[in-house]
Amino acid sequence: MINRVSAGLLICMLFITTATFAQQNKKSLTLDDCIIGALENNLRVAVEVVNPQIADVSVTRAKEKYMPLLSLGYNNRETNTASYSWIDAADIVRTAYSEYNLYFNQLIPTGGVFNISLNSYKNDTNRRLQTINPRFGSTLAFTFTQPLLKNFGFTVNRREILIAKNNLQISENEFRQTLLDTIFRVEEAYWNLAYSIENLNVKKQSLQLARDLLEENKRKIEVGTMPPIEIYTAESEVANREADILQADRLVKNSQDRLKTILNLPIFEEGEPTEIIPSDRPVFEQKTISIDEALAAALANRPDLKAMKLDLENRKIDFSYAKNQILPSLNLQASYWSPGISGTQILYLDNNPLTGVVIGAVPGGSTDALKDALKFNYNNWSVGLTLDIPFNTVLTRAQYAEARLDLEQAQLRLKDQEQQILLEIKVAVRDVEINYERVQAYRAARELAVKKLEAEQEKFKVGKSTNFFILQYQRDVADARTAELRSMVDYITSLAEMDRVLGTTFKTKNINFSGIALR
Repeated sequence: MINRVSAGLLICMLFITTATFAQQNKKSLTLDDCIIGALENNLRVAVEVVNPQIADVSVTRAKEKYMPLLSLGYNNRETNTASYSWIDAADIVRTAYSEYNLYFNQLIPTGGVFNISLNSYKNDTNRRLQTINPRFGSTLAFTFTQPLLKNFGFTVNRREILIAKNNLQISENEFRQTLLDTIFRVEEAYWNLAYSIENLNVKKQSLQLARDLLEENKRKIEVGTMPPIEIYTAESEVANREADILQADRLVKNSQDRLKTILNLPIFEEGEPTEIIPSDRPVFEQKTISIDEALAAALANRPDLKAMKLDLENRKIDFSYAKNQILPSLNLQASYWSPGISGTQILYLDNNPLTGVVIGAVPGGSTDALKDALKFNYNNWSVGLTLDIPFNTVLTRAQYAEARLDLEQAQLRLKDQEQQILLEIKVAVRDVEINYERVQAYRAARELAVKKLEAEQEKFKVGKSTNFFILQYQRDVADARTAELRSMVDYITSLAEMDRVLGTTFKTKNINFSGIALR
């Protein structure tokens, strides 16, 4: 799990030391340099790296529902009303009332709510016939409410937390998928650039051969050993090969720009175009894997498949919650409270308040009432059940039906994804096998084309061949070299695609990430 993904992605190592991009207009980079540069600087990676952080904060926010609530309250008021009876007061009835409240609330995982409250007040009035004035009161109360049907259970009440944790893992896997795709894009662009540069070199070599032949023809025409008409064939071929170079040069520039965009490198540095020179050369090594092995690897490593399975778990949680919500509400309430009262006790003549004659007072304070409440001198309790039957859950059950359909849809999406993965695996394995055979075939074709050219050149030296055949065989050699290089790049790219399809790129490239544990 991601502990904390820093705002910038920190790469520990790839299996080589991190390359520092030199500030020259030409950069000689290995494939590993480019992969590191992309993971550090690619804008798409920079966008996706924030998502796990957001999901991690969502987990923390979901857990906050189980944090206790502490509430403090104070209220002070004074009322003045006209006296309508000599029993109340002579003229105006005055009452001063102040109240203090302390309230503690805690939600528990079963769905119950536990409350502790302490309420204290002071009441001072000029009403007659009072036996305690001012009067102090305190009540310590414990209340517990527990749903027994609807909203009961650990899964139902931890639903937000469970979904948030799954979403965090989904975000992690989506981030990994972005890294896999980015690495493949780097490999594909890198080898295509290497191919385009080498293809340009082949075209230049082919052009030089045509120019050399043209110069040789001119000398032969000058000495009269070749008819002048032969010069046109060589000149035409030189012009065609110059046009081929223009096309090959355009391919190099496009490939340069694509790789630089993935690496988030500036196209221009100090007013000059930045050129990337691939220093790695394609290595031709056979790699075989069976369909069963590939499928097992994909099921164990594909981040997108893991994300879909986690999404299915979320749908199951939602379905379980919706199923619980169609139950009637049956709540158990239990309360226990301890009151306390104190104040200044007023003594009347003959112990009769109706005389209205006050002969003394016994003072009392607010702490006495609080002590009585805390000592539980007066015990009170209540237990009850409340049953609520909402008609929407009985008649429509729309939330339950929606959650059930979402679950079925997620199950179908997962099955469809597994089928797509199997198809991708078959295509990837087949491409690797076919591209390997293509490399061998084009290599043999190139070797034969070289031999044919050499043989034809020997014939040309003794006058048994013409410009046409020499130029044709030169073009055949150039085309064969280009085809061989293209097939080798296709083979290496197909290996990278197979790693991406199987989700094994990190293991193959031995990539480790600081702050991220790759599952």
